[in-house]
Amino acid sequence: MRLLSYNIHKAIGGRDRRCVLQRVIDVIEGENPDICCLQEVARGARRTHFHDQARMLAEYFKSAAYVYQPNVYYKTGMYGNLILSRWPLVAKHQISLRLNNKKPRGAQLVVVKTPEGTLHLVNCHLGLAEDERHWQVDRLLNHHLFRESAELSTLIVGDYNDWRNRLHAGRLSEHGFKQLTTPISKFRSFPAYLPLSSLDKAFHRGTIFVRHTRIVHNALAKKASDHLPLVIDFHLDEHVFNGSNGTGA
Repeated sequence: MRLLSYNIHKAIGGRDRRCVLQRVIDVIEGENPDICCLQEVARGARRTHFHDQARMLAEYFKSAAYVYQPNVYYKTGMYGNLILSRWPLVAKHQISLRLNNKKPRGAQLVVVKTPEGTLHLVNCHLGLAEDERHWQVDRLLNHHLFRESAELSTLIVGDYNDWRNRLHAGRLSEHGFKQLTTPISKFRSFPAYLPLSSLDKAFHRGTIFVRHTRIVHNALAKKASDHLPLVIDFHLDEHVFNGSNGTGA
């Protein structure tokens, strides 16, 4: 199974500043993911031609399920997080991660019914300040859906803005999460045209067998957004995993 996490920057290129959703679509399609966790997806905004990018992406990829979470509102339009899934979502919830008067942030918590079992998945976009990010992780981990789904295999992915890589040693580790995107030197994803920082990360807990984790570095991805996508190939079924000749994590 394949998951893609991608801050699409409202489909605005990191260097040419052109809004071209088709470039983002082509990047995603080239990876053929089963689940997409996207950040900065726009709806009805002037800068993005007033397009409903969430609906357009869901329709293009013929998603069996999708859920959109607006976080930031303009005078006209908004942008936020989007999950697209090839498989049904049996539970879903969205929470605000805004701290005081800082920029609005959010997280989507869903339970996906995959062919290999049930997956608890979180798509998040964290803040720019370190103390803010630690507060956001605490709020996320203490949410009721986390407690209800504690026995499920869990992936937390998204744009963490954690350029110093400090989150892995704190509350996430205390709650049994291991970082997939390490060493960070192999997971630099921002800025896309010359990636220096590892901002797009993934953490996992429970029975998840990871075959491969990587950043997409092709020429189109370097143009389509200011972030590069993160791809995770994984299994929930150990027998399927062993048959794939992968290595566990």
